[in-house]
Amino acid sequence: MGYPVGKVAAWSGVTVRTLHHYDEIGLLSPGGRTGAGYRSYSDEDLDRLQRILCYRELGFGLDAIAKIVDDPGIDALEHLRRQRELLEGRIGELTRMVESVDRVITAKEVGGALTPEEKFEVFGEFHEPEGYAEQAVRRWGDTPQWREAAVPLSKEEWIEAEKVRQDWVRRLLDVVDSGAPADSDRAMDLAEEHRRMLAAFMGECGYPMHREVAGMYATEPVQLGFLVRAPDQRPGIGEYIRDAVHANAARAGER
Repeated sequence: MGYPVGKVAAWSGVTVRTLHHYDEIGLLSPGGRTGAGYRSYSDEDLDRLQRILCYRELGFGLDAIAKIVDDPGIDALEHLRRQRELLEGRIGELTRMVESVDRVITAKEVGGALTPEEKFEVFGEFHEPEGYAEQAVRRWGDTPQWREAAVPLSKEEWIEAEKVRQDWVRRLLDVVDSGAPADSDRAMDLAEEHRRMLAAFMGECGYPMHREVAGMYATEPVQLGFLVRAPDQRPGIGEYIRDAVHANAARAGER
């Protein structure tokens, strides 16, 4: 049974002109002609077209597709298996791309949850650096903690979170200004409280993760600024927090 070019074009989603081009370059020459001389495609031609379109969708050029579909060492079933394998790889790639975009969208939504006026009301003069959301996605986006993070979205939630941060910082400064060492009970208790604060946000914050986060306070001023605002910072306070976190982990038996 033969199928006219118009019907094949409608079934396959390509134009008649494309089918004519495939015929002209020898990629897909229909097996028959009607009495009036029009192209007539067989079931075998349709199978070949399916393979061509699948490889084209996977990004192969027409010259490469011609070599693949004309390979005498690959039968129709093997073509299907190969296409399935390639499609699975493409699906995995696209899934990773979608997840990456979703993470950026989430970061942008969190950053845009408050109006500029509300941000000033909650955070005062403090604001995150330009492009920080994308940087955070690159650093943390593939972690379970990022996927499970319970980020405040409403103004009221941000206000409450900011109150918790301010209270913790006030008590930290009291300890620092008293001269107590980073491995003192008071400093370690604050470190443990900070770990639990992070866990409430992340869903989980074990001691290794806590040490990793605290290490950034000592080496990355931007990260330290999220926890302790610049006017409240003391010389070496990032290192103090890091050391208190390490001491607290050791106290808990985590080396």
